[in-house]
Amino acid sequence: MSFLEELSWRGLLHQTTSPELTAHLASGVRAGYAGFDPTSDSLTIGNFMGIKLLAHLQRAGHRPIVVSGGGTGLIGDPSGKSAERTLLTRELVEHNAKSQQRIFGRFLDFDGPRGAKIVNNVDWLSTVSYLDMLRDIGKHFSVNQMIARDSVASRLEGREQGISYTEFSYMILQAYDFLHLYRAERCTIQLGGSDQFGNIVSGIDLIRRLEHGESFGATCPLVTTSDGQKIGKTERGAIWLTADKTSPYRFYQYWLNTTDADAVKFLRWFTFLDQDAIQQLAHALAHDPSKRDAQKTLAAEMTRMTHGEVELARAMATSEAIFSGDVKALDAGQIAEIAGDLPSSEVASSVLSAGVPIVDFLTGTSCATSKREAREFVQNGAVSVNGTKVAADFVVRAEHALDGGALGGVILLRRGKKAYHAVRVTQ
Repeated sequence: MSFLEELSWRGLLHQTTSPELTAHLASGVRAGYAGFDPTSDSLTIGNFMGIKLLAHLQRAGHRPIVVSGGGTGLIGDPSGKSAERTLLTRELVEHNAKSQQRIFGRFLDFDGPRGAKIVNNVDWLSTVSYLDMLRDIGKHFSVNQMIARDSVASRLEGREQGISYTEFSYMILQAYDFLHLYRAERCTIQLGGSDQFGNIVSGIDLIRRLEHGESFGATCPLVTTSDGQKIGKTERGAIWLTADKTSPYRFYQYWLNTTDADAVKFLRWFTFLDQDAIQQLAHALAHDPSKRDAQKTLAAEMTRMTHGEVELARAMATSEAIFSGDVKALDAGQIAEIAGDLPSSEVASSVLSAGVPIVDFLTGTSCATSKREAREFVQNGAVSVNGTKVAADFVVRAEHALDGGALGGVILLRRGKKAYHAVRVTQ
């Protein structure tokens, strides 16, 4: 299956700049790039779509180039932003760009003649003088066309926000990136989200004007959930691709909790499973959604790909322990991951030294809003402490705290099947 055919059936092909891209890809090994903004020292699962495009390009026999925006990151892309960005320091941008590089090796192959390559656009943008950029590049850009671009027009319409000359100039720098890569790497394809289409076209125009060359672009849709929410945006924050920002357990849980309406779509978008495998999972979901086979496969595939087999096994074991209530067998790291992903509160060890009746203890958590409610839950046998059901005369003591590693002692409460709360025991 060709690169564009692969993207198409997965629902990842939004637009191409020319129908001739198909023939261009079929006529030889091509280099294509996607850019990544170093606004953080990691990337989110929303950023993963750019990596996924490059991975599919490589699997189709072509050469992917990762462009780290160490130069453009100093300016800020106005696309999708309703207000001016806060400019980051050079040191922070450089740190973030280097830190993000650890991610790409999990999804792209860097060996061989078609191996992926990482470049940083600060290496060439920093060598161009302001006068040269205006004289040699800027003269090829029409302000009329730049103002008409969605990323600029939306900001101009909002008088309170506006747009600075700095961010207004971003598309010139991105176009210059494409020109440089065309010259230095024989790169003829730029990939990105649909909000980047205008910037991609600017680069294609610049290459045609200065090099009389042919280049192309392809974009994927901006991925959202079935209710229109941005992918990876949760109440507890973004879902990141590195364990230091989102634990493998929480990462696994995010995918496991995917709704039925999104499960098959996410399998197409995010995993590399083929059509037959996804069709089988779609059939299983339609006929017996209670088994949640699609969600389990999605969670396993994404966690394995992002964090490896060992962390997948730990995440699955932790998830199973939460489901069954058998949490005492988990190690300190797993306890800490659970506690970090649950509603939580704190209690001093001195308070527990004398013991706290379970009804009083439960009232101070998200498991019960009042003593009356807490007493009713306990009497109905709906409350567990560290996986063990407790009666109304149960007293919570310091020795009930599980080892939560760096978090210290943790007591895990459960009400019913799904309501969990972590109580951290402080000194």
